[in-house]
Amino acid sequence: MKSAEIRSRFLGHFERHGHAVVPSAPLPFDDPNLLFVVAGMTQFVPYFIGQQTPPWARATSIQKCIRTLDIEEVGKTTRHGTFFQMNGNFSFGDYFKEGAIQLAWELSTNSVEDGGFGLDGERIWPTVYLDDDEAYDIWRRVIGVPDERIVRRGKEDNTWDMGIPGPAGSCSELFYDRGPDYGPEGGPAVDEDRYMEYWNLVFMQYERGRSNGPHKGDYEILGELPSKNIDTGMGMERMATLLQGVDNLYEIDQTGPILRRAAELSGKTYGAHSGHAATESHPDDVRLRVIADHVRSSLMLIGDGVTPGNDGRGYVLRRLLRRAIRAMRLLGYEDPALPALLPVARDCMAPSYPELATDFERISTYAYNEEEAFRQTLRAGTTILDLAVDETKRSGGTTLPGDKAFQLHDTYGFPIDLTLEMAGEAGIDVDEAGFRRLMAEQRARAKADSQAKKTGHLDLSVYRAALESGPGAFTGYTEVTREATVASLIGASGLLSAAHEGDEVEVVLDVTPFYAEGGGQQPDWGRLTVNSGDREAVLTVVDVQQPLPGLIAHRATVLSGEVRPGDLVLAEVDVRRRASVSRSHSATHLLHSGLRRALGDTAAQAGSLNAPGRLRFDFTTPGAVPPSVLGDVEAEINEVLLRDLEVRWFVTDQEEARRLGAIAMFGEKYGEQVRIVEIGDYSRELCGGTHVPRSSVIGMVKLLGEASIGSGVRRVEALVGLDAFSYLAREHTLVQSLATEFKAPAEELPERIAGVLDRLKSAERELNQLRVGQVLAGAGSLAEQAEQVAGVQLVAAQAPPGVGGNDLRSLALDVRGRLRASDPAVVLLASPDDKGGAAFVVAVNERGQADGLKAGDLVRSFAPVLGARGGGKADLAQGAGGDAAKLADAFAAVRAELAAVRA
Repeated sequence: MKSAEIRSRFLGHFERHGHAVVPSAPLPFDDPNLLFVVAGMTQFVPYFIGQQTPPWARATSIQKCIRTLDIEEVGKTTRHGTFFQMNGNFSFGDYFKEGAIQLAWELSTNSVEDGGFGLDGERIWPTVYLDDDEAYDIWRRVIGVPDERIVRRGKEDNTWDMGIPGPAGSCSELFYDRGPDYGPEGGPAVDEDRYMEYWNLVFMQYERGRSNGPHKGDYEILGELPSKNIDTGMGMERMATLLQGVDNLYEIDQTGPILRRAAELSGKTYGAHSGHAATESHPDDVRLRVIADHVRSSLMLIGDGVTPGNDGRGYVLRRLLRRAIRAMRLLGYEDPALPALLPVARDCMAPSYPELATDFERISTYAYNEEEAFRQTLRAGTTILDLAVDETKRSGGTTLPGDKAFQLHDTYGFPIDLTLEMAGEAGIDVDEAGFRRLMAEQRARAKADSQAKKTGHLDLSVYRAALESGPGAFTGYTEVTREATVASLIGASGLLSAAHEGDEVEVVLDVTPFYAEGGGQQPDWGRLTVNSGDREAVLTVVDVQQPLPGLIAHRATVLSGEVRPGDLVLAEVDVRRRASVSRSHSATHLLHSGLRRALGDTAAQAGSLNAPGRLRFDFTTPGAVPPSVLGDVEAEINEVLLRDLEVRWFVTDQEEARRLGAIAMFGEKYGEQVRIVEIGDYSRELCGGTHVPRSSVIGMVKLLGEASIGSGVRRVEALVGLDAFSYLAREHTLVQSLATEFKAPAEELPERIAGVLDRLKSAERELNQLRVGQVLAGAGSLAEQAEQVAGVQLVAAQAPPGVGGNDLRSLALDVRGRLRASDPAVVLLASPDDKGGAAFVVAVNERGQADGLKAGDLVRSFAPVLGARGGGKADLAQGAGGDAAKLADAFAAVRAELAAVRA
């Protein structure tokens, strides 16, 4: 049974039992604790913990998930995959344990003809939590499973949560006995390869706190959830493994073709040296599974809008792609692999996700560019790693320092597993603990910075407590001033009973016209005025955030008086700022539409900033946008402004939005109801921001240029409205000044300036030729200064100050050519620069190289004395920097190195 049919049977079964079919949330997930969706229930968390009222009592979904904690286990077991699909059914205060167990059993064991999966009920082993007598009794009494196949297990196995504070509960898991070929008998407690878990029924009834120990279940139970809920997850890949009769999830219809293509390319025969059990896998088979898993996972991530990068989600994607490419190289395949593998992955997944086929040009462009960049990284990183290994050995060390490994990773993108392997081949260890510590520090800083923006470093539980009074309503689409009630006050210590003059607080209102930062739009500013009988207070609002869905926090300073929860306030938005930001936001929509018209639909939004008078728009495209294209887009946008198109918005469902062709941002999570913003017939996007009433209100848009901000991502910056007019006015003044200076009309300035630049370049070339001639004229006298060191002709001298690297290299080669070719010769020249450092070059003749002298080794003896860096080949090496005052000591170090080498 194909995976696409498993999908349709699962959804159909639960839809027939009254469940609403809910689309998968995108893999990137907007949560301060998560990079990606990690479980089928992630998008339903607000319903489970009572933050929001679910629109349905029962729901079902096929959720795309990514988990990277198990990435090192990929390929080694039958159970671990990076990307997986979680088939789930959910009950929000409706049915509980008995209903969940019956629904799972029916779908598992009903015949294929009756819409089920046709599993043999005699081979299903349920597990329950140690003291969950209710679930045990349902399996025994209602379903009829004998006692010997119902297994009680502890917290490590039969409780479930997302690994972070939130919903939790005990669970009952369904295991299927695959037979003696896969391991010993005895049930799941004995062997989880033979007895494969395929469905987890979680009885969600508690809210857990933060972990207080190293083990699963080491957390405090904060209390009961508002209602008893059901969250189940049936692994799509595991069910496909069972129904397709293959050994593991890497061999099913959605991954097996990728694996077989990788084996064909590398000349390997998958399974030739492995047994059925995962513990009997040959290393080449493990690598082939890694490739199949990672290529498919990368396809799905890029499909959901993630692009390769050096942190966050982009780093996860980059790591997956590079692990797959590295695995192909370890199998002996040196050519670009993704152009042969990614189309296979597309064909595997498109029956379930047709958008992968229509969007494949964009997806493949990012993947192929990343592979080419990594191939270059391997070439450059290998050279740098070789230098670091040589330096470690020369200093007598046996371990590459953690900061060196971190620099290779952070600066050059060189993966740590490759550093470990290549260092081991060179006979030295790597301070992996030091590397991991530096990585953890970097990630902690990035995560803290990101979370602090939304939460001000506060624990989310404080915001959850503030939300207990109910979500706040936003009315800012239709008004900028209104009366409201202070629902709660939040300070650095938590919820406050009052705030006084000078205090910085977060104010939560029951209703507000203030727009919270989101969708690239900067937040509103403004004032809150309290007038509660005998008390008055004034607060200035400088930021508005939404740390939790439904909670709008106004970050404010109390200018005077006292404010308390329950006070009536007048909330007033800064109208000038709101209008300016709205102009920028509407202009961003026009820019997005204009770029897509010029470059095609692959120019998808990857981020934006809408600020007063300016905007920044990030979009995906494989290469630079020509200036002529940007000029055409700018002209088209300003023409739209002149047309004075009406800007309108309305709310509809996702299906209608797709039918209308509204543009959605990759990775954004949308609810069932979405807001569409239209600018005439030119632009139609899903958007929750504020906008101008008509396009002419924007005034003018001036594109300042575009640049790369990462692999396959470009950024356009622009000025809007009066800021655009002011910019053009300054440009006009500058042009007029140049026209006066050059005594030429403005339209002739490019030609006149080009002529002046040509003459300057010609003069510079002449000066350079004179300088080189003067430098080379000293070659003869330098050769005459050669000294004998351990049988080597050595010229170690200081050239005139300010001689650049190219000229110094020419001089060193000239001097080397004047020395006796029959004897070893080394030329070392250094020239102080105007920054206190020096440029230096070492040249070794052929006889010297034959005797074991290497210019690169000598430079690495010379450079550290100066505090500089350098490197090169056996015949020629160079470097720059450091302290020129130490040149004499550096020359002495080379003489000592020569004497040691020749001893």
